[in-house]
Amino acid sequence: MRLKISLLKEPKHQELVSCVGWTTAEELYSCSDDHQIVKWNLLTSETSQIVKLPDDIYPIDLHWFPKSLGIKKQTQAESFVLTSSDGTPVYSVVWGPDSEKVLYTAGKQLIIKPLQPNAKVLQWKAHDGIILKVDWNSVNDLILSAGEDCKYKVWDSYGRPLYNSQPHEHPITSVAWAPDGELFAVGSFHTLRLCDKTGWSYALEKPNTGSIFNIAWSIDGTQIAGACGNGHVVFAHVVEQRWEWKNFQVTLTKRRTMQVRNVLNDAVDLLEFRDRVIKASLNYAHLVVSTSLQCYVFSTKNWNTPLIFDLKEGTVSLILQAERHFLLVDGGGIYLYSYEGRLISSPKFPGMRTDILNAQTVSLSNDTIAIKDKADEKIIFLFEASTGKPLGDGKLLSHKNEILEIALDQKGLTNDRKIAFIDKNRDLYITSVKRFGKEEQIIKLGTMVHTLAWSDTCNILCGLQDTRFTVWYYPNTVYVDRDILPKTLYERDASEFSKNPHIVSFVGNQVTIRRADGSLIHISISPYPGILHEYVSSSKWEDGVRLCRFVKEQTMWACLAAMAVANRDMTTAEIAYAAIGEIDKVQYINSIKDLPSKESKMAHILMFSGNIQEAEMVLLQAGLVYQAIQININLYNWERALELAVKYKTHVDTVLAYRQKFLETFGKQETNKRYLQYAEGLQIDWEKIKAKIEMEITKEREQSSSSQSSKHIGLKH
Repeated sequence: MRLKISLLKEPKHQELVSCVGWTTAEELYSCSDDHQIVKWNLLTSETSQIVKLPDDIYPIDLHWFPKSLGIKKQTQAESFVLTSSDGTPVYSVVWGPDSEKVLYTAGKQLIIKPLQPNAKVLQWKAHDGIILKVDWNSVNDLILSAGEDCKYKVWDSYGRPLYNSQPHEHPITSVAWAPDGELFAVGSFHTLRLCDKTGWSYALEKPNTGSIFNIAWSIDGTQIAGACGNGHVVFAHVVEQRWEWKNFQVTLTKRRTMQVRNVLNDAVDLLEFRDRVIKASLNYAHLVVSTSLQCYVFSTKNWNTPLIFDLKEGTVSLILQAERHFLLVDGGGIYLYSYEGRLISSPKFPGMRTDILNAQTVSLSNDTIAIKDKADEKIIFLFEASTGKPLGDGKLLSHKNEILEIALDQKGLTNDRKIAFIDKNRDLYITSVKRFGKEEQIIKLGTMVHTLAWSDTCNILCGLQDTRFTVWYYPNTVYVDRDILPKTLYERDASEFSKNPHIVSFVGNQVTIRRADGSLIHISISPYPGILHEYVSSSKWEDGVRLCRFVKEQTMWACLAAMAVANRDMTTAEIAYAAIGEIDKVQYINSIKDLPSKESKMAHILMFSGNIQEAEMVLLQAGLVYQAIQININLYNWERALELAVKYKTHVDTVLAYRQKFLETFGKQETNKRYLQYAEGLQIDWEKIKAKIEMEITKEREQSSSSQSSKHIGLKH
């Protein structure tokens, strides 16, 4: 990626230009120490003087109101505010993303002041010289600062340093975020630099401008204007952006032209667009491109005949793709389209602000849309992709801490859809997106996780954990058998990726990571877990066992064990658990096989996975009250066991007998009031209790065989 610079031969101002501001993507105003405000039309290359300011007014900064969100109907901003100096300037001040705080400079200090009375002010020393410029982005919530110490820096909103540049030859006089928060520009003497949000530099240009005192991005984020010390206004277009997927490389060569290269056969296609390209995304065998007025959808099988449709609103700020459809976000809303160009849905929620959404706060799968709320960062909204309506019973996903990043898994059934997220403590969690009645468990998968990604071909998750690169081959293991989760992981040292690396993509078994210096590293993980996922999704259990025997790795057997239990295939589970030496679990699975009814088997499989309440519910619904009481006795849930016995008026003596035996083993006396109440005047007769239990088991066996025989009769008919 680089900047294409354009500069007029002669400056339009006689003195230094102090500030610039865009009204539309093609119109700009500039202010100068020569007291003139000049209007620039980029389509016709014409300039005109709008107003001559009084001689005692020296403009410092210019902001248009209202700030455009790229909506077509609002063609341009109507009014602007101009700040000026009478000799005692404040160097820089900006609003916080929520407009409830301001950030300003005071010498070498940065100060964040909340507007609420008595709220705590955050202040820190940010530079070794006077700070000349700051900017705060509403999408990524990151802060930029520029100083006379010749450095620019990136901070989070708590004042923690994320990036510190090398010293330049001259003071850094300007910094500015692109609207979507993915890029920022840096201005200095004869210098214009384009940087990634993490700080590393894409491009360095050396225009003949003097110092660049102010930088403004166009509303669509495709071009920059710089206010120059020698009276010029410098313009720069962002070009040579690159997108990669499998064997395809797409490069934006000009504002309206893309080049597609197939690296397998070196075939090259040129894609021409009517208007300038604003956003693009390449994934799932499709290239989606938004221009200022239209959306183009290309298939990687045929670059010659794109599907084209007009955009509802204006500038697209985000494109997300899934296998079946893609999501467009602009100033007017969120829109889900099929790859045939049909509008599928447009989810909405209270207080929705589309201008602050990005790839970390929105996630898309074939059946679900997830959006992190900005008003309450502990909440995730979940929508049905096909209708745009809230998922399930409309209950929101709520966490105890603020959430930083979210990601939906991409494969499998809708009922099994999972979402992974990182919270502000850098803990990684996973939960089901199903929201019906009972509260779904949110389970911690890892700690100190900085970045994550799901594979596009199977539900394998990877993340960078402190100093380790970790792959969760079957994250669902936490719901099935948490004990064996460590055996289902792949880990390797991540110190080679340097500080703050970021996962760019996870395609097939290839993970792409961008280091803090901007370089890309490609990691190949084992293809076998992905093949195992495919076998299991097709219920090819024998193939799964054969694959594990061929690979001879504990990780594979552990994954197969968890997959088998999750899918209730206890024969395969027994083989897999035996292979990883979990003998006690093999014995338990054997005992499940001998149970008389399918309800009992199901209940014990649920117990195996730790789902006690569900196991009890299965038994009670089947009328197996004694069995429901017995599982609570086995787990020493004495209160619940007695509660069930009293409620269903059966086996109260059985519960009391087992309780008495339990207390005698530990040499204890009964102190529980309820047990004392029901034990009063009751004689424990073990012979009678054993006979009752035997009768219950016989009854269950008979019920099971009669239901099976009635099924056979039904089949014959």
